Amino acid sequence: MIKLFGCHGKLLRVNLTAAKIAEESIPEDMVKAFLGGAGLATKYLWDEVPQGADPLGPENRLIFMTGSITGAAAPSAGRYSVVAKSPLTGIWGQANAGGRWGVDFKQTGYDGIIFEGSAPKPVYLVIDGEQAELKDAAHLWGKSVSETTAQIRKELGDRFNVACIGAGGENKVKYAAIMNDLHRAAGRCGLGAVMGAKNLKAIAVHGGLKTAVADPEGFRQISKKQYELLDEAMLKMAMQAYGTSVVLDLVNIRGGFPTRNWQSGVFELSEEINGPAISDKVLNKEVTCFACPIACGRGTEIKQGKYAGHKGEGPEYETVGTFGGMCGVSDLEAITMAGYLCNEYGLDTISAGSTIAFAMECFEKGILTAGDTGGRALHFGDADLIVELAHLIAKREGVGDLLAEGTRRMAEKLGQGSERFAMHVKGLELPAYDSRAVKLTGLTYATANRGGDHVTAYVQGPTFIDAPFLIVEDSEIADPLVINPDEVKVARDLEDALTTFDCVGACKFMGLCVNAPDWVELVNRVTGWDLSVAEYMRAGERVYNLARAYSVREGLSAADDTLPKRLLEEPLPDGPAAGHVNDLPVLLEAYYKLRGWEKKTGKPTPEKLKELGLEEVIPVIWG
Repeated sequence: MIKLFGCHGKLLRVNLTAAKIAEESIPEDMVKAFLGGAGLATKYLWDEVPQGADPLGPENRLIFMTGSITGAAAPSAGRYSVVAKSPLTGIWGQANAGGRWGVDFKQTGYDGIIFEGSAPKPVYLVIDGEQAELKDAAHLWGKSVSETTAQIRKELGDRFNVACIGAGGENKVKYAAIMNDLHRAAGRCGLGAVMGAKNLKAIAVHGGLKTAVADPEGFRQISKKQYELLDEAMLKMAMQAYGTSVVLDLVNIRGGFPTRNWQSGVFELSEEINGPAISDKVLNKEVTCFACPIACGRGTEIKQGKYAGHKGEGPEYETVGTFGGMCGVSDLEAITMAGYLCNEYGLDTISAGSTIAFAMECFEKGILTAGDTGGRALHFGDADLIVELAHLIAKREGVGDLLAEGTRRMAEKLGQGSERFAMHVKGLELPAYDSRAVKLTGLTYATANRGGDHVTAYVQGPTFIDAPFLIVEDSEIADPLVINPDEVKVARDLEDALTTFDCVGACKFMGLCVNAPDWVELVNRVTGWDLSVAEYMRAGERVYNLARAYSVREGLSAADDTLPKRLLEEPLPDGPAAGHVNDLPVLLEAYYKLRGWEKKTGKPTPEKLKELGLEEVIPVIWG
């Protein structure tokens, strides 16, 4: 086998139906074209999952893939991606996680795993070096994430790291997460439900093969330079002090903190749940991922109230935003407990909290009744309720069975105008940034490949937190409340650039702190490639268009590039953005033109696909 740098050039294919495991090579030119990680996984998904496949059926693939620099000692280069057809949205689904699991997996000597079929009974995969086997998991089924992890390590040894599902994945909650390192979540799109449908409980990994670097001295020098830059960055200082919730006050002040299911953009009790409140009330220690110079994670303990004594990680900003602001809850202990439960059960906190907020509004409007909820009132501000519903959703008990389907399916079932305030795009619940306060964010929500997503472009970042992305030449938004078609280029450029981070295996916070030439040089020093900045960004564009094409093949059209009616028709009632709504047509027209997508259908044009080397896609989506 030809020696590769950055990646190993091979993956495991696991046929769960037949209980067979095989090793296969990954062509280097394919790795280079898609940069590894989510890009490479998307290519396999396109090639192998037939059109119309049931996301929870055996034909779907569950693809774990590390990046081309995962495991190299570069700033925060420890992430992995999971790609599958999403059971929540029915289109391209991707989730990404940090911690150490991705590095530990890559040290086994494999870059990825493709799971196909479905096991007849619960199993888990063990990879010890380059030796892999499936083991019976009947005794693990029904156990929480921490229980599963502890039991596997008891059986195999503490040297093993575990990624697994909890009750959420087992019960096929449509937004179930895959958890690793106990508290890190590959959270979005319900890929934990795909894992549960395949009767795959966990993946335990151990290895000692480090990521090979093509130019060790050159890599050491540029990596050192980047660590030194980060040491001086305001981002590092702010995140170390208050974690990701450092942005809460900044978002709330601008009137963009979704409150009571997006009925307002200002939460009057935000000081009870913001970054300083977390530090004062529950913080024990800072938590880092592999090679992380920032330490945005929060190791916490509930120290008072009915949940006192529980420990874990979080809450992160999105957990506080969804269980807190969206649900009108200012009890930080309850929010923290709800986050702990999501980690134990394996639930995406964004979709879980947002779905609960939607249910609360449905109840207060009489669309959901006490007969639907087992007699339990669902009101905004009820701190105990968010904890109770986390249990019920994961177990699919009572009203939790309905909430486990997500807001889109709930609205389809409930009707009565509830679809107006079901806060999702393409079926994926929206995160805690109100796009009426930053108009360009509305465009990126509407067009993001996996649905309502904040980290595909993260254009709200330069505005809400006044932190431009250095990975692109210009990420400035002149006035967030003014629609400017020229600024669509900011969205497009950030989508392509941030896509590359999920491909190479690095944290997107690096996009805030490292410019493109330095970042591309680092990738080249690891891999031995000679990519120009333009070629690197073009690879991100290639992946972005292939993901779009996959979803088009599954029925996505331009009509799906829209927002909930609340954002389009209901002005914000308060704050600096009061009176504003989202207005998409002008932005969408400029976006499609810049992307090279047909305005009528939203498809990447044959010319664009040919330009990106995706000729095989053309006859599939164009006939």
